[in-house]
Amino acid sequence: QVQLLESGGGLVQPGGSLRLSCAASGFTFSNYAMSWYRQAPGKERELVARISSTGYFTTYADSVKGRFTISRDNTKNTVYLQMNSLKPEDTAVYYCTTVERGRPGVWGQGTQVTVSS
Repeated sequence: QVQLLESGGGLVQPGGSLRLSCAASGFTFSNYAMSWYRQAPGKERELVARISSTGYFTTYADSVKGRFTISRDNTKNTVYLQMNSLKPEDTAVYYCTTVERGRPGVWGQGTQVTVSS
């Protein structure tokens, strides 16, 4: 059974940091690129970051460049999103996904990130 399980969300003050994790199971993790998306209330889902299957290549949304870092550990079947200098506009539910033919495939259940003082 293919499964993605996000964790690490929570409430943080502006300027703070969080590290999201996404544990994968049921498929050969190292064969897939992975992505993080987010969805804020009343807004469409937005691609935040993507990482190649080997971890050598990464891309970011302009809104998070220089603040967020995507990484992966293929020995642990886990992808991470390190989020620094968080802003209120980063508040959203964050999802990890597999990348299949350039599009999101399997989705996790999401983890809530709230940036507020």
